[in-house]
Amino acid sequence: MGCSRIGSTRVAIVVALTTILASCTSLPRSGPDHKDVDRDASVKVTTKERRVGIDYALIDLSKNVLSYFSAPQPTSFKGFGGGRGGAPEIPLGFGDVVQVAIFEAQSGGLFIPSDAGSRPGNYISLPEQTIDRNGTITIPYAGRVPAAGRLKETVEQDVEDRLASRAIEPQVVITTTTSRSSQVAVLGDVNNPQRIEISPAGERVLDVISAAGGLTTNNIETNVTLQRRGKTATVAYTTLLKNPAENIYVAPDDTISIDHERRTYLMLGAAGTSGRFDFEESDLTLGEAIAKAGGLRDDRADPAQVLLYRLVPKKTVAAMHVDATRFTGETVPVIIRANLRDPATLFAVQQFKMEDKDIIYISNSDSVELVKFLDIVNSVSSTVSGVTDDANDTRNAVQDLEID
Repeated sequence: MGCSRIGSTRVAIVVALTTILASCTSLPRSGPDHKDVDRDASVKVTTKERRVGIDYALIDLSKNVLSYFSAPQPTSFKGFGGGRGGAPEIPLGFGDVVQVAIFEAQSGGLFIPSDAGSRPGNYISLPEQTIDRNGTITIPYAGRVPAAGRLKETVEQDVEDRLASRAIEPQVVITTTTSRSSQVAVLGDVNNPQRIEISPAGERVLDVISAAGGLTTNNIETNVTLQRRGKTATVAYTTLLKNPAENIYVAPDDTISIDHERRTYLMLGAAGTSGRFDFEESDLTLGEAIAKAGGLRDDRADPAQVLLYRLVPKKTVAAMHVDATRFTGETVPVIIRANLRDPATLFAVQQFKMEDKDIIYISNSDSVELVKFLDIVNSVSSTVSGVTDDANDTRNAVQDLEID
């Protein structure tokens, strides 16, 4: 009879505590009670439904979904040309300093007098001159000759043609002493940013980066951007190393910018380790990102509720036949849910590519909340012999609780 009464009392305590917890969301916490925060606020800016108010789309990860979230196609330098073959010919340009030498077949001509005496040869060297703003150089008896934007051989032939009727079989040689127009600017994360002169042998992208002192950062996550005549393309530095076709010849007035882009993602919830993680490699999949954070916690995680938060282009969402009309802007907040209880999903997460600033949240299992509740029950009524004390503790605990 005594044991029966004790058992009945214990059940009554548990039922009462269950009722209390069912009517209140309070559980052990390491910060202020949410009701205290809400009550003591001087100003409140809240929604009636206690929601943030951001619409989002929920998409389950599947075989069909993978095709819409494949890795974005990287841009390429191949569209600029100059990937194969010899170095491109570099024309003369504004600001170049050149020297012109004119040869004649014999003395007595326009430039070589009959009484020339002892001479190193039948030629004269004109003083150095700079290609002016009009793009021309001046040659005696030939006038102002267009030079900027033309190859040296073309300008030499033009001068010879102009002198043919006055000089004796003239031959012209133009030498560039200072090339100010054939330079490439290398900027960004290099040890010595500068303008680099292109030699007739030709320089490729990696050549000018090396001439600028090389990278100041790690190769991984470093991008190389090439700007040429209004056209821009960006290629990963590691791609230049692995794919020679991308390491094209540079051209005059190119601008090459080196940028180290730290790509990160957040891991939250029931993961082995929560926090911000670096990609540290060119490609990172969802499966690798989860493993990088220590995987799912066996004692907490719900494998069916692995959630990835991402802003997705609206056109991508629309292509999946999802109604995106209610979303404003060019992107749609999307939650991609992976059910790791399904064995096939393990293959899918290893194909799903991560993007910079993704957020992974691993939900707690429903049983975790139950365990929290049972821990409280156990702390209140741990033994049959302590029922009276437990009842007093329970009564005191109820008085301290603020029930909505």
